[in-house]
Amino acid sequence: MKLNYKPIGKHIRLVDERNKGLQVQKLLGLSISKQFIPSVANIIGTDMENYKIIRKNQFACSTMQVRRDKKMPVALLKDLDEAIISQAYPIFEVKDEKELLPEYLMMWFERSEFDREACFNAVGGVRGSLEWEDFENMQLPIPHPDIQREIVKEYNTIKNRITLNQQMIQTLEETAQAIYREWFVEGIDLKNLPEGWRKGKLSDLLEIKYGKAYSHLEEGNIPLYGSGGLMSKVNKPLYKKPSVLIPRKGTLSNIMFVNHPFWCVDTMFYSIFENEANGYYAYFILKQLDFNALNQGSAVPSMTTAFLNDINVVLPNQDRLNEFNEVLHKITSHKENIDKENQKLTELKELLLSKLATVE
Repeated sequence: MKLNYKPIGKHIRLVDERNKGLQVQKLLGLSISKQFIPSVANIIGTDMENYKIIRKNQFACSTMQVRRDKKMPVALLKDLDEAIISQAYPIFEVKDEKELLPEYLMMWFERSEFDREACFNAVGGVRGSLEWEDFENMQLPIPHPDIQREIVKEYNTIKNRITLNQQMIQTLEETAQAIYREWFVEGIDLKNLPEGWRKGKLSDLLEIKYGKAYSHLEEGNIPLYGSGGLMSKVNKPLYKKPSVLIPRKGTLSNIMFVNHPFWCVDTMFYSIFENEANGYYAYFILKQLDFNALNQGSAVPSMTTAFLNDINVVLPNQDRLNEFNEVLHKITSHKENIDKENQKLTELKELLLSKLATVE
């Protein structure tokens, strides 16, 4: 072990401050993606005085089910001065921030190598909990605080750029949605459609195809999509032309439009269409749907070709669709360029995290 590696336990201490007098109201949960989230717990009839207070620059973690989830959820509170969280979560803080910066420690926790080590150390059967003592015995390199600050600054620069890009993508998406609604929804009288417009079905715009299994594919540079978005990259495309991708299972609302070669898994639909304008228009129709209505008591919501093909739509004349296509193509191309930049930045962020093991 390198000389500058130290046990985590030497630099942290547990904190157990309860919410006596209900002095704190903001209730947070902890996600497996290592972030604080608004709590969705049912707290009716719960004694909130027994909840733990977490303060700025303190950590909350979960040592339960680490082996099952292959992650140890842990997050650093940065955006709030204080909040409360379930008493099930250990709260800890850095003993001396002049020796170890909380943000530097959080970077270590975000490494995939940290999760693998935590999973290896977990005990207690299939779910595998991590004993607190084993967590404290895990080690990390602790360079001079000035070096820590430089690393944190570089990391935050990358993260902030990714966040800014995500906000730009969201703004572009909202702009496109607004254009769609202005051109095709607001002020449209279904009983008196503009000249050349007519009523029809979604099947008039595109043809639905099933995605396929991908276990036989090798690593490559072709995006592989699942219901959650980009999964990885493979060596062959399933389809090379623009397409609307529609989840069949799970996160049904995650409709995607792609205009590059891709492969999508067998729990996805993809679509083919003669005119790119039809694809853009169909994409925004699908984005407006209430997919919660499809969950009819099933544990996993499902999409069917019958449902999709039978969706009632308004079919504008082709000139109007072509105008829409010209505008949307520019917006979508800009979004994809930003997304590609974010993919590169994410790779750079992961590379920086992996290099923490070698700092001195």
